[in-house]
Amino acid sequence: MAFENLTYPLFPLSAHILPGGVMSLRIFEPRYIRMVKEACAQQSGFVICMFNTMGDKDLNQHFYPIGTFVTVEDFDLLEDGLLGITVKGHFCVTIESVETAKDDLRIGQCRRQESWVPSKPDSQDTIIASKLKEIFDSYPEVDSLYSEPEYENIVWVAYRWLELLPVDADKKQIFLKQKDCRPVLEFLSQLVK
Repeated sequence: MAFENLTYPLFPLSAHILPGGVMSLRIFEPRYIRMVKEACAQQSGFVICMFNTMGDKDLNQHFYPIGTFVTVEDFDLLEDGLLGITVKGHFCVTIESVETAKDDLRIGQCRRQESWVPSKPDSQDTIIASKLKEIFDSYPEVDSLYSEPEYENIVWVAYRWLELLPVDADKKQIFLKQKDCRPVLEFLSQLVK
């Protein structure tokens, strides 16, 4: 399936969000406040991409090419005066080219990636899902982000593990380039043994 090119503002972060994920953010830079205002006004979103510390910022190489399109689900003015938002990830994109706006907001020409399709889970996948549930149960701040966790959806489980694992972004990008989540699940099955 071919997807048309889409233009979205880019928000590089060291934290990761993937499709189905939910994340709380504090927004304070004027360019990102503008980005959030425009996304809300246009009922659109933006792309959160993984920060690449080795990339050249002047050449717009300070983030990895695979990011996640997100929408603003909620916002609030925080006690410290900053804008607090909650975003939800919808689909992965490949960032193909980048322009820089006058206020240094990066705008990416993106191509939507095909989504991973859930497969019938095997016994090892069930263990991986139950271990994720244990983590969510142990960390209420993470668990509270998800009103309806999808532990039976192995793709959702794989994405949540990729968000949480302290694995470098290079490895996460390799996983995200795969056509399905099976390589991630094989990696996770070694970790949970």
